[in-house]
Amino acid sequence: MSVPTAAANAIATESTFDDVQAAVAAAVAAASVLAQVSPAERAGWLDAIAAAVEHHADELAAVADTETGLGRVRLDGEVLRCAAQLRFYADVCAEGSWLGVTIDHATHTGPDLRRMNVSLGPVAVFGASNFPFAFGTLGNDTASALAAGAPVIVKGHPAHPQTHAALMELACAALDAAGGPAGTLSALTGLDAGRQLVLAEGIGAVAFTGSEVAGMTLHRLAATRQQPIPVYAEMGTVNAVVVTTDGADAGDDLARGCVNSFTLGLGQFCTKPGLVLVPAGSGVDVAIANHLTAEPPSGVMLTPGIHEAYDHGIGALLAAGAVPVAQTRATDPLGPNAWVLKADPVLLQPGSRLLAECFGPVILVVEYANRYQRDQLIANLPGGLVATIMSGGKGDEEVPELVSALAPGVGRVTVDTWPTGVVTTWAQQHGGPWPATTDPRATSVGAFALDRFTRPVVFQSTPNAALPTAVQRGNPWNIVRRVNGRIKVPHEVARCQVP
Repeated sequence: MSVPTAAANAIATESTFDDVQAAVAAAVAAASVLAQVSPAERAGWLDAIAAAVEHHADELAAVADTETGLGRVRLDGEVLRCAAQLRFYADVCAEGSWLGVTIDHATHTGPDLRRMNVSLGPVAVFGASNFPFAFGTLGNDTASALAAGAPVIVKGHPAHPQTHAALMELACAALDAAGGPAGTLSALTGLDAGRQLVLAEGIGAVAFTGSEVAGMTLHRLAATRQQPIPVYAEMGTVNAVVVTTDGADAGDDLARGCVNSFTLGLGQFCTKPGLVLVPAGSGVDVAIANHLTAEPPSGVMLTPGIHEAYDHGIGALLAAGAVPVAQTRATDPLGPNAWVLKADPVLLQPGSRLLAECFGPVILVVEYANRYQRDQLIANLPGGLVATIMSGGKGDEEVPELVSALAPGVGRVTVDTWPTGVVTTWAQQHGGPWPATTDPRATSVGAFALDRFTRPVVFQSTPNAALPTAVQRGNPWNIVRRVNGRIKVPHEVARCQVP
């Protein structure tokens, strides 16, 4: 596969106001059709897109390799991850519990009530720069919105426009061949088009993955609408690691794991650990520095703009009081210098630049004198996507108290596993309190990602013929439902086994 001429021309031409209005009108028309389509049929559409991505995996990775610094090894794996995610959301869609169907039969004291989740309508998706496949055009946001019955309009990311165009062309062709209605999936390009899309009357929600600055810009923009809509922005955070007293004894293994995690992908992961709290005098900072300088990361950052922002971020950390422990020197002009920094614990106050994300291969080490000071530092942490505890093993008595202390401020707590990377599963939570996300209840990865694009409606004393199919008598869609307080699982739930 090659990027066709039409797609290539579309890359250079930003979408106009008329393009935005046409895409939204088509999506609004498709929304009413999607509401009548069974989850099993819609799952087939996602399967078709996944098959197309797999079939063209090599060509897609090659296109992305020409416009990103991620490299073929990373991109080859990410293309297949994208296809696997699409199939996962197809399974979630077909199983149907995301519809939240809850039925209370009429009694002598109450009416018949049938509750279900319905789509918010067309969703505007703003994909990530650092994951062109897994979190980009056909990533988690797009796949979960389609699974939830919402048409999607993707605003292509300028970091990889040809990859975006190639993905859209094959996905739209696969949808069309599988029977998806026109307007189910479309795309726009350009900053102005993105703004117009957020403000367009037919859009029901926005999904975004990226920086806090961009995410909050979209959030504020949506709030200016005559009818505000939710913006589900997943934004980067500092992602703290707390090393227990016994955990610090791991020495070289701890340091090696830390370096591998914060330099993975040159630190261009939203789950990269950015801050490590360690016992005073443990020497963990020196061990991390030694491992970093012994095996410095290589490669180039995703874009020149990201590289420049990283350098500015390092400058801001130094200006805020961080001091260098170690630094590597990049051999490529677009390759980042990796840093290990250290700061006095008194500087970690709410609002400090030391507690904000620096997108790239840098780690800040802060020593705590005792458990009281450790807990004070944890209390000052901003909301995060993930927090990590590195312990001395199963018998470490500090672990329970740290889990309790860290959980209120993050969406995920990991113990003795480094946080980098997010698996797409039923139990996953990829979100957290602000500034991790604009809605701490939401996740952008996993089965519950569908919840962002629906709202509940109750049908009271409604004739069966007038009910939506999901709540009709006889369970026509063969989905999981709660009836009179008890979960009812069909003998054969399509595609997946319900535990």
